[in-house]
Amino acid sequence: MIDAIGKHELAKMFARAAEEIRREHSYLSELDSVAGDGDHGTTMLRVAERLEAAAGANTPEDLSHLLRDAGWSVMGVDGGASSALLGTFFAGMADAAIDEGSMDCTQVAKAFESGLAAVAKQTKAQPGDKTMMDALVPAVGAISAAAASGKTVVEAFETAASAARSGADSTKDMVARYGRAKFLGEKTRGSPDAGARSVALLFKGYYAGLAHERKG
Repeated sequence: MIDAIGKHELAKMFARAAEEIRREHSYLSELDSVAGDGDHGTTMLRVAERLEAAAGANTPEDLSHLLRDAGWSVMGVDGGASSALLGTFFAGMADAAIDEGSMDCTQVAKAFESGLAAVAKQTKAQPGDKTMMDALVPAVGAISAAAASGKTVVEAFETAASAARSGADSTKDMVARYGRAKFLGEKTRGSPDAGARSVALLFKGYYAGLAHERKG
């Protein structure tokens, strides 16, 4: 049973998340081409590479430093709002009061809540606006609920991955209200939001990385 997440577990989570992004980056760009530049998949590939590197062998063991460094690295990806907001999220996680070497489920929830709060300061988008928030908000909420009910870290990410996927899927029937896409109105209805789909893939990878670690 995995009761806490340290650098080793984060490395597994980031690596599996990167695998998910690599597998679907072409589809992400296809989704983005509906109302954007069609480069979201490429942006997310760079984000995934930065996350993997952030938990590499020569990076800090202190989780606050690791997450902050990861956030700033992701923010350095030239990918518009997506990389900026995701970078803000990871850097914001480091503002939570967490132990130096590991986080139990309660601390994981606090870190993810802190990351979401940081993102909320940078965008007014809410669930229902057809953005990454449609996946990120329910995912973080699921982790918080799991921690509050005494669930394990693995169980928390299992529910978070499911919530993120459901949130991303729901954007298919929405009309975009932010970014360049908002000018297309009803034309944006009928396909999922690329940013929300990316967040769902990240959480899918986080859970897969932890689940594999548990079996190992």
